[in-house]
Amino acid sequence: MSESRDSISVERVIPAPPEAIFALLADPRRHHDIDGSGSVREASNCPDRLSLGARFTVAMKLGIPYTMVNEVTEFEDGRRIAWQPRPAARLGRAFGGRVWRYELEPTDGGTRVRESWDISQEKMKTIVRPARKRTRVAMAQTLERIEALATTTS
Repeated sequence: MSESRDSISVERVIPAPPEAIFALLADPRRHHDIDGSGSVREASNCPDRLSLGARFTVAMKLGIPYTMVNEVTEFEDGRRIAWQPRPAARLGRAFGGRVWRYELEPTDGGTRVRESWDISQEKMKTIVRPARKRTRVAMAQTLERIEALATTTS
């Protein structure tokens, strides 16, 4: 696990092949299943499988419901995927910019999965930074969920 002022990462070795894990990450309809925060609801307007530049909309709820439009900004099939969410409303121009990134590395015993939350491009960092501790916990729970799903389908 690493941490800086504008990013945090958690990692876990999951006893599953990278392809099984990446399949979960590249299917936006499965993000509700892997989300450890409990805020992701339902994906819509999305391809069956993500690729570089793909966009998808996610209904969210953190106290109140809202919608985020995500764009895949990094993509290396089976190894790396990242997306940048922005609010769907007009506020999207004033807020957003964080990046969710997953990096997969084959290793003894399975795949090392690193999830990162990078707010270096966030427009409202002072509002988002206080969520670091809660986000780190949710990320660890996400990796637990990914492991549970990837090991039952591999």
